[in-house]
Parts: sequence; C-alpha cells; structure tokens
Amino acid sequence: MNILLIASAFNSLSQRLYAELSDHGHRVDVVLAAHGPDPVRAAVHELRPDLIVAPMLRTALPEDVWRERTCLIVHPGPPGDRGPSSLDWAIAGRAEQWGVTVLQAEAGMDAGPVWAAEPFPVPPVGKSDLYRNEVSDAAVTAVLTAVRRYAEGAHKPLPQTDESVTVVWRDFFRQERRRIDWERDDTETVLRKLRGADSQPGVLDELLGREVFLHGGHPEDRLRGRPGALLAQRAGAVCRATRDGAVWIPELRPRKNSGDPAPFRRPAASVLAAQQPGLVLPEVPAPLDLPPGRRTWTDIRYRQRGDVGFLAFSFPGGAMSTDQCRRLLAAYEHALTRPTRVLVLGGTRDFFSNGIHLNVVEAAGDPAEESWTNLNAMDDLVEAVLRTTDRLVVAALAGNAAAGGAMLALAADQVWCRTGVVLNPHYRRMGLYGSEFWTYTLPRRVGPEQADRLTTEALPVSAASAERLGLVDRLVPAAPEEFPAEVERLAAGLAAAPDLDRRLAAKAAARAADERARPLARYRQEELARMHAIFFDPEAPYHALRSAFVRKTPGGSPRPLAPVPGALR
Repeated sequence: MNILLIASAFNSLSQRLYAELSDHGHRVDVVLAAHGPDPVRAAVHELRPDLIVAPMLRTALPEDVWRERTCLIVHPGPPGDRGPSSLDWAIAGRAEQWGVTVLQAEAGMDAGPVWAAEPFPVPPVGKSDLYRNEVSDAAVTAVLTAVRRYAEGAHKPLPQTDESVTVVWRDFFRQERRRIDWERDDTETVLRKLRGADSQPGVLDELLGREVFLHGGHPEDRLRGRPGALLAQRAGAVCRATRDGAVWIPELRPRKNSGDPAPFRRPAASVLAAQQPGLVLPEVPAPLDLPPGRRTWTDIRYRQRGDVGFLAFSFPGGAMSTDQCRRLLAAYEHALTRPTRVLVLGGTRDFFSNGIHLNVVEAAGDPAEESWTNLNAMDDLVEAVLRTTDRLVVAALAGNAAAGGAMLALAADQVWCRTGVVLNPHYRRMGLYGSEFWTYTLPRRVGPEQADRLTTEALPVSAASAERLGLVDRLVPAAPEEFPAEVERLAAGLAAAPDLDRRLAAKAAARAADERARPLARYRQEELARMHAIFFDPEAPYHALRSAFVRKTPGGSPRPLAPVPGALR
C-alpha cells in the first residue's frame, strides 16, 4: 500500500515505523505536521495515500483529511485511555503494565474505534527511554497489525462505546504535579518525578536562586546532606540531597526567559557554573568497575566476566561531548589492559550513540572550535577501536545509533543489534560531510554504491535492513530488559569459540593489509579537511541546522526530499 505518515516531528518512533513499514513492502512517505495544515493537505492531495498513519502528533489532524481518508492514530495508552499525557500518568501512577492503541481519527480526541492494541511492561526507567523501547516495540506490533487488518478489508474496528472498553480521560500533566518537595518527598518519589519528565518537559525547580528544569534522575546510596542541597558533581552531573538519600541529575535546562543565552538541555554542572561562576562542588569520582550492590550513577562502567570485558556507556540523548569522548577513550584504553579475548561496547538499553554533542557545541563560546575539538575526540575513540587487533570488539546496540555514533559501532569487528534498533548512518541532515573514518568502515561493509546511497538519501534503516545490507552482523530478538543477558551469553560463546585465535590472526593481518593499501591517517586527514571547511565557514548550513535542532525551531526538522511540499520520501 501507499502509506503516508503524518507526524509533528520525525522522531524515533516515526523513523522506526517508516523503516519497518518500508521493510514490509509498503511505499511510505512522511509529512511533518509541524509545518502547518497546508503542507499536510498538499501531501494528501498529491500522494493520494491508501492509508494515513500518525505516529506522533502534538496537534489535531485537519478535519477534511480524516473525514476523507482513514487515518490511524498511534496513542501511547491502553484502549479507552484518552488525553495528551498518557505515559506521564502511567509513570506517576506506578503502572506495571501499559499499552499502545491504534485508533481511527475522529472529532473527539483519542475517541475513535480501535484497530489494534498491544500491552507492554513499564520498568523503572525514564519516560524517553520507555518511549524508545517498550512503547516503540508495542507500537510497531500494533501498527503492523492494524495495517494488515485494513489491507485485508474484513476487520471491523472496535468502537470505544463497546462494554469491553473502559474510557478514562487523563488531563495534561502539568508542572504542579511534577514539582518536587525536597523536604518531604523521599528518594523514590523524587526519582519517579524526574523519570516522568526526563527528556520533556523536565521538572521545573529552583537552584541557586534561579528557576531551571531538571532532566533525568538516578539514585545515590552514600552521599547525604540537607534536603535540596547540592552535594557533589561527577562527569557533568550534580548530586542533590533528598529527605532520605540523594539523586544524581545529569542535565539542566534554563528557562527561556532567564537571560541565559543557551536555554536548552546541557550537562548540569556546566549550567550551574555559567549561572554562578564561583560555585565549587566537590568532584566525587566513581570506579569504572562498581562493587556489587552499589546504587550510584556513572555514565561509563566496566566489568569482566571470564574472557569477556563489557565497557558500558550511557549518555543522555546519545550525544557525546568532548569530555565524554575523552573519558570513554580512557576507559577503553583501561579495558585493553585487562586479560580478555572479547570486548563488548554499549549500554544495557536505549541509545548507543548519536555522535558529537550538538547542545554543548551550541552553548560554547566558539561553536566552530568546539565542533572541531569534539569531532577530533570522537575520531580518537573510533581510531582506537579500529587499531585494536589483540581481541575481538563487539558493538552491542541496545538502542538507536546515528551519524558518528553509527560509525563508532561500525569500527567494531562485529555489530549486534536488538531488533528494535534504528540506524541513521549518515550526516547529511545536519549539513555535514562526516568523519569517524566512515569513508573506510562504511564501504568495506556495504560497498561503495550502498555507502553513497545511505549517506545521500539520509533515511533511517531498520535493524533487519541493516543486517541485509551488511551493516549489522547479528540481530538479537530480545525485549529491552532481556538484551543485556542475551548479549552476555552470546559474548561468552564467542570468547570460547575454538577458532578465535585464527579469527584474531586474520583480523590483525587484514588490518595490516588495509594500512599498507591506505593508512587510517589518510582517511582521517581527508575527512577532517572537509569537516574543517564546514565548521569554520560561518555561512555553512550546519550552523543554522544545528541551532534549529538544539533550540527546537522548525528549521531543525528533516529537509524535504520529495517534490510534494513538506513531504519526506
């Protein structure tokens, strides 16, 4: 079928549905509702889709569109749930299970008949993590079911007036409900409030006499202090005391009317340092290999199980600043000193990496210089992986990867992907040529023609398609919570394989042959020359695209790739 996706943004779920529906043989186009109703109408008129699917909408579809054509809305709540803040209420109410409903658009919000529904568990993670993983898995299953039922033509959607459907309206989840009472709320309550707003909208609070939004929250088991007091910093995050413990907060966002020139999410310690230059918070490091039973936050961890080392990293939004790249490289170099035969890279869930940290770049006094420094730090990390020949390196992708983060994965010997992962192995939508040795790693995996197509079309790739193309070596069909254990089992098998010594020798020989044919230094030099010209050209589109992306203005949306105004193909 011809399917048109209408979305307020080409976000993680929209990208995954685009990729999965395309994999199932459908022709899929995308139009962004953020551009207004006229481009939506124009896309519908020109493309004449058989079916419209709305994966994520912040505004209602034009009435003439849903009256003339079947429009399926993806709602992140169980059948009968209505309202704009479904996941917020699920987290606040400690729901153990929730659901995704695919319903037909009608005049009443979320009131149309149900085409499909799929339940999912609600683990104690942030809302955005939940959305990209359990919600995304359930949404794909429900949408594919609904599309199949629609194509078959015999299915009658279930009206919400049916006695089996319990209708519950949930209001918009306002900041008043999110507000933290540091004197009264216990640690678990504080964490639940922070997790319910980790990406958007954040929890409005006051620090050092200024209002800021708190983003993300993790428990701390040792530090203590007066409730609400700032206790320490670590890797850009700050630790704040609760009534009965403490929490780590990785990011802060100044209010837009605060006068801060960078009113967007960035590492918490840097925001506070900009607001109060004289502030001194003690740096409390955490060991790479945390002792069993510790509950504290750190964005990089290492552990060893037999002949396998696991270097886990988890950065908010998947972005990697200069500091994060350098610390991860130091941890990688430490991991290479350990007696292992296999080294696994990647977090236990959510993003693998999305490359350089555009928010930190945008906030820098000299964004061009910070872009350059950040990219070189990223290249140093990728080069270290490429030059490792004494053990097999596995990139285990529990979540999505894009741009330089996708190329970091390709530097490994094997790439293992959870089946729900979406890859964006390109840089074009940020106006960049790219680095991270992509001109070496991408063609050697998929060939020069496919590499050119992937980087110029700049479209999301499902895990299944990535395996077919050669970007991925192994699909791991596991739920988000099951992925780490399955990776550990597979890695142990790889380390115990009888032919591992032969594979390591072949790897070293291939690297030496590639180096003789064309040194890695030459790939890096040529890529960086292209990137330097972009970074230090004030008229380059990168600067406007980066600013729009970071500041959430319409210019940060994907650029149209089809002749239909505002449509993406």
